[in-house]
Amino acid sequence: MKSFPMFIRTTGRRVVIVGGGEQAAQKARLLLKTDAQLILAAPELDPELRALVDRGRADWHRGRLTPALFETAAMGFIATGCPGLDACAHALARAARCPVNVVDRPDLCDLTTPSLVDRDPVVVAIGTEGTAPVLARQIKTQVEQMLAPTLGGLAAFAGRMRGAVAARVPRDARRAFWRWVFADAPRAAWTRGAEREAAQAIKDAIAAGRAPDTPRGGHIALVGAGPGARDLLTLRAVQRLQEADVIFHDRLVDADILELARRDAERVHVGRTAGAAAWPQDRIDALVVAEAAKGRQVVRLTSGDPGISGNAAENLTAARAAGIPVEIVPGIAAAPAGAEPYLSYDLQDPAQRNAAPKRAGTDPGRPRAVHESR
Repeated sequence: MKSFPMFIRTTGRRVVIVGGGEQAAQKARLLLKTDAQLILAAPELDPELRALVDRGRADWHRGRLTPALFETAAMGFIATGCPGLDACAHALARAARCPVNVVDRPDLCDLTTPSLVDRDPVVVAIGTEGTAPVLARQIKTQVEQMLAPTLGGLAAFAGRMRGAVAARVPRDARRAFWRWVFADAPRAAWTRGAEREAAQAIKDAIAAGRAPDTPRGGHIALVGAGPGARDLLTLRAVQRLQEADVIFHDRLVDADILELARRDAERVHVGRTAGAAAWPQDRIDALVVAEAAKGRQVVRLTSGDPGISGNAAENLTAARAAGIPVEIVPGIAAAPAGAEPYLSYDLQDPAQRNAAPKRAGTDPGRPRAVHESR
């Protein structure tokens, strides 16, 4: 590595941004995620930066640039858009021994700005040492899909509980305790939006002095795979696939989507196959419920949206009758290329929904062709 990745504490420290235009505004947007004291150094500021000053979120330095401006600053960003002025500002910052980033001048940079996945206080920084910023953004997109938007809330709550854990959980049991928090029932509950349930489970375990021995409860997710492309899945759909112990899927679900699941997740095909009758819905429901009753995380994966093209009502009834938690993860409805045929149908009405034309994925016998029904 030519650069060493490190997080710099910004609390109570100044960060200097030299420049008053769009390049400077881009750096300011990034730094607004921190609690640093922003100093904007420029004779004029664009409206966005001026608004930061008006709100008291940044200070405006309109005077001459000198090394004193950079002294004691945590870092500096030079973004004037003028190569000559950027080089001069860089020299002043170096004279004050302030590490700086100069936009579009990697030869002058002490610091490079990574692509960030922000789940504050969980932060993932991705860098390529300036060689491939497009690749860094692609990796960022993949990591964004992996980490639930609520993950930071769980980490913050765990941080608040560290003192209580240290006081109540024996030292030799703490690693297992935190593994349970972040890999078992608390994280699963927090991810699906049951923060209070997760928090209470953690508090109960702290009071008991250890992680519970009881197995993780079963859960069913009715997940819509959308029209077939994996990049049209919702983030929650990806999360449920990655958490699943077993996935029941239809024929029209693309293999690329199933690749998002864990390698050790069991995959069960329950759709119609050539020359064979379709699986009865009650049989599918019974299998899904039986697996969840074992304490497994079950995904029922259908093309399109389960509330429109699936059998969500039957699935929900079977799960609730068995007392198993269930959720619906909507997918993008696999509508025809033109939306006009749908305009005369009320898709919430079962009779009209069944009469509406549908396209729901790819036909394995005809690559890239669309399966259509009426």
